[in-house]
Amino acid sequence: MGAAAYAALAIIALSWLNIRSVRTGTFAQAWLTTIEVSGLALIVFAALFLVAGGGAPPAETAAAATPAWPASFGLAMVFVLLTYGGWNEAACLSAELLDVRRNMVRALVLSLLIITALYLLVTWACWKGLGMAAMSRSDAVAADLLRAAFGAPGAATISLVIAIAALTSINATIIVGARCSYAAGRDWPVLRRLAVWDARRGTPANALRAQCAAALLLVLAGAWSGSGFKSMVEFTAPVFWLFFLLAGLWLFVLRVREPATARPFRVPLFPLVPLAFCAMCAYMLWSRLSYVYSQSLGGWNAAWVGVAVLALGCVLLHFAGRSRAA
Repeated sequence: MGAAAYAALAIIALSWLNIRSVRTGTFAQAWLTTIEVSGLALIVFAALFLVAGGGAPPAETAAAATPAWPASFGLAMVFVLLTYGGWNEAACLSAELLDVRRNMVRALVLSLLIITALYLLVTWACWKGLGMAAMSRSDAVAADLLRAAFGAPGAATISLVIAIAALTSINATIIVGARCSYAAGRDWPVLRRLAVWDARRGTPANALRAQCAAALLLVLAGAWSGSGFKSMVEFTAPVFWLFFLLAGLWLFVLRVREPATARPFRVPLFPLVPLAFCAMCAYMLWSRLSYVYSQSLGGWNAAWVGVAVLALGCVLLHFAGRSRAA
C-alpha cells in the first residue's frame, strides 16, 4: 500500500477509537504520547553517547550558504512553529475540564514549558551529534543521528517512533477538531447535525464522523498533488496565522464592545503581550505567504488555493448567518 492508504487507515482507525468512547480515545493518546516522548529522550541519549566517544558521527564539512535574515528566519520559523503547534488546542477541551479556571491555565503553561524543554534538548542533540553541515544535508536528521550512534537498528527504531508520533498528532487533532465542529453546530442551526453528543460514550459522534470524511478527502487531495505533508503546509499557510492574528485582535475588540463582561482569565501585561502576539502573527503570516507563493499544487498557486478555500468559507458563513437570523 502507498502512503495515502496508510494515512487513510490511520484516520479511520483513530476516528473509530474516539467514536467508541472518550476513554478509548484519551487512553490511546496517553500511550502514543508516552512513546513519542520516549523517542525524543532516545535522541538526546544518542547525542550524549556520541559526545562521550561512542559511535561515529559524520565528518563535518562546510555548510551551505543560507538566505539573508529576516527572510530565512521567517521561513525557518514556519516549520519550527508547526512543530510546536498543538499545545494551545487544549483550550478547545475547556468544557470537559474540572475546575477549568485553574486547570486550563496549568495545562497550557505546563505543556508549553515541557514541549519547549524537550525540543530544545532534541535540537541540541542533533547539533552535537551530527553538526550543522550534516543536519543541512539530511532528509531524516533523527534517523541519521541514531544510525551514527547505534547503527541501522537505531535508525529503524527512531523511524518507527516518528511514525507513531504522526499517529499522536492525528489522534490529538481528531479529539480537538471534532469538539470545535460540535461547538459550531451548537452555534449555527445550519450545522445542527454536528451538535449531537453521545452522552453514554462522551463523544461528539456526528462531528467525529464528518471530520473523518473531510480528512479522507484531504488525504486524496494530498495523494493527487504528490506530496501530502507539503500540501498540508501550503494549504493551511494563508489561514493558520491569519486566524491566530484575528484571535489576538478580537481581544481588543471585545474589550471595547463588552467592557462589563466577566473575564475569568487575566491577560498579563495587557496590552503589551497581545500586541506582541499580534505582531508576531502578522510576521508569520507574511513569512508563510512568502514561502507558499512560489509553490504550486496541481498547477495552481498554493497561496491562492488557500485563499480560495477561505473565501468559500466566508460565503458559507454568510448564508449560515442568514439562516441563523431567520
